[in-house]
Amino acid sequence: MNMKKYSVVIALLVMALAEGCKKEDAINDAPVAIKEPAGGFVATRLKGLLLSADAGTITAPVYEWAVDGKVVTDTRDFYFVSAQEGAHEVKLTVEAGGQRFTRTVTVQVNKEAVTYSPRVSKVFDYFPAPGQFVNTMPEFNAGETEAQVIARAESALKGATMIHLGGFGGYVVAGFDHTIMNIADSASFKVVGNAFDNWAEPGVIMVSYDANKNGLPDDEWYEIAGSEHNSAKTVKNYQITYYKPDENKLPVTDENNFYMSDLEYIRWKDNQGGSGYLSKNMFHTQSYYPQWKGDSITFKGTKLTGDNVVDQSGVGTYYVSPAFDYGYADNWANTDARINIKLDWAVDKDGKKVKLTGVDFIKVYTGIRAEAGWLGEVSTEVTSIEDVNIK
Repeated sequence: MNMKKYSVVIALLVMALAEGCKKEDAINDAPVAIKEPAGGFVATRLKGLLLSADAGTITAPVYEWAVDGKVVTDTRDFYFVSAQEGAHEVKLTVEAGGQRFTRTVTVQVNKEAVTYSPRVSKVFDYFPAPGQFVNTMPEFNAGETEAQVIARAESALKGATMIHLGGFGGYVVAGFDHTIMNIADSASFKVVGNAFDNWAEPGVIMVSYDANKNGLPDDEWYEIAGSEHNSAKTVKNYQITYYKPDENKLPVTDENNFYMSDLEYIRWKDNQGGSGYLSKNMFHTQSYYPQWKGDSITFKGTKLTGDNVVDQSGVGTYYVSPAFDYGYADNWANTDARINIKLDWAVDKDGKKVKLTGVDFIKVYTGIRAEAGWLGEVSTEVTSIEDVNIK
């Protein structure tokens, strides 16, 4: 290359660098910021702190958040959670139209005042569908209010005592004294039930974080997409209505099925054109309908197939309900590692995977509408919900 051509190349490089600097300077002057929370950039260990990006007038921005140099999410809002005390660098990167800029803040994480519990600290709602242990687990006494029943469910879960969710849709909504953190590729929590070999009563799990910081489970919910989430047999947006029974009506019985005291006990219908009855058995004589509720109750959610519930004996004496692979409550025995749940499995209402850094609330509801003869309806039970990373 002769000197003249060499000089031209150098000149072009200098001009390109100058233009690049001007573009970078323009980006750095863009009206973009990390909005400061009401209490400043200060958090308590294992307590979520919502950080929001302000991209000003930038069109179609693409976000990236990193903590201490590690990329954690790509959403506009970032729910910061840390298990480590001290100062943490939080970096926001925004790209748009081939341009890129960053903003960095330091979040100070302080130690909690009281040692956290791995278990539920509050039950916000308990609403069982009809089932053979309703009104007994937890107990309901005539004249009691819904609030009293919810308080009893809370006391049970705090003490790792079992509660019954009834048939499809029956649920419990629980909170914790800390944010359950998403540890990449690892389990975050488990739901303790009473499943055992060849008998599962799977419950669908929902999670939410306290985005509006009001301490209530009124923000968006995300479903833990278990192994059956994309199965052709799974029904999304399923809805079922149960009708309060006349406890004094003449029961419908079958002399060949003496375990059943009323085969047409509680009427139900769904949004798939289905209808039928929840049966009553001779082992549980109390009302199976939640007595603090009205004349009909409706539940919505993802319904899992009940095809696994089979009379293996052929004569009504031995029923099985094998577990699904992963991602459900009351699905595997409590000693099995497969009861553990990963937040990486969470999806939004459209089925799209989401990157949750932590959750504050968990909802569990019975995911199957099926009966197993003398064993009664398939109904999820919950003994405890626990953060597996706090001992």
